[in-house]
Amino acid sequence: MANKNLNAAKTAKKDEFYTQLVDIENELRHYKDHFKGKTVLCNCDDPRVSNFFHYFSYNFEQLGLKRLITTCYKNQDRDLFSQHDSERAIWLEYNGDKNGNRVPDPEEIGINYLQGDGDFRSPECIELLKQADIVVTNPPFSLFREYVAQLIEYDKKFIIIGHQNNISYKEIFPLIKNNKIWLGYGFKGGAGHFISNYEDVATASDHKVGMIRVSGVTWFTNLEIPKRNEELILYKRYSPEEYPKYDNYDAINVNKTSDIPIDYDGVMGVPITFLDKYNPEQFEIIGLDRYVEDNPKYGHRFTIGNKETYARILIRRRERLVAYKLEENNKLAMAAEQNNN
Repeated sequence: MANKNLNAAKTAKKDEFYTQLVDIENELRHYKDHFKGKTVLCNCDDPRVSNFFHYFSYNFEQLGLKRLITTCYKNQDRDLFSQHDSERAIWLEYNGDKNGNRVPDPEEIGINYLQGDGDFRSPECIELLKQADIVVTNPPFSLFREYVAQLIEYDKKFIIIGHQNNISYKEIFPLIKNNKIWLGYGFKGGAGHFISNYEDVATASDHKVGMIRVSGVTWFTNLEIPKRNEELILYKRYSPEEYPKYDNYDAINVNKTSDIPIDYDGVMGVPITFLDKYNPEQFEIIGLDRYVEDNPKYGHRFTIGNKETYARILIRRRERLVAYKLEENNKLAMAAEQNNN
């Protein structure tokens, strides 16, 4: 039901779900070293009621921030969630505590009026983006492709929320493959509870009254975090019976990330959830099943026994790849030496 509501919200372009403070705190505690001396932009938020603004303003001195900017969409009331009833919007600026109480008092928060409605794609919002070092927010799910494209275009560091389904987007997966985006630490249980003003399409869940539960949400970032260097411990051994090959591609199927065999040299198809454990020093990402170049049925999933599998990411163990390349280089060197003789 939750994902049905999410899809309905995306269709209606009513997918601005507000993030809980506890979820922001749980994720951002892993990035604290990145914020010192930086300007942070939260450009998909409702100014002072946003929990992103709350987190950064109340932790401004502790994080050593230089500046905090937050913008909204069609809202001129800093103390209310947007009803999208204003053709103009405001943006707030906070430069830290001035009276010594370490609290972002109203008089310390600068209120500025935009000429337009606060859409992150507008020229004036892009000007604010250019001033930022790190962008942290929960963008509308329906605009995730455009939002990420803008961050990449302006070469911004970011920590943002998206759905796991975004991983398989043709615009997003190449960024993951080329290590320009990776997953953060994520939500507990792989699901998030969000505050939503759209009760017609995003109904309250059974878990937390007045909130919507969305499965499969995660954090995306391009900031280095310790998680990226954690090696996945492998223990299983390869056998043709347990790891069948695809009918239409030269790779074995692995149903669980924890089941990746320790002794297989070739290409493996693993679940999308593998990315949560992905260490680029341990594995190389080859591609996504549907869009890998040598898929004979390009655009379609792989099959086993003529039955289509779930989405698979193709990987290869990095240390095996290094050994293979070393062997190839040795062969080339030997061939060159023989030619010289």
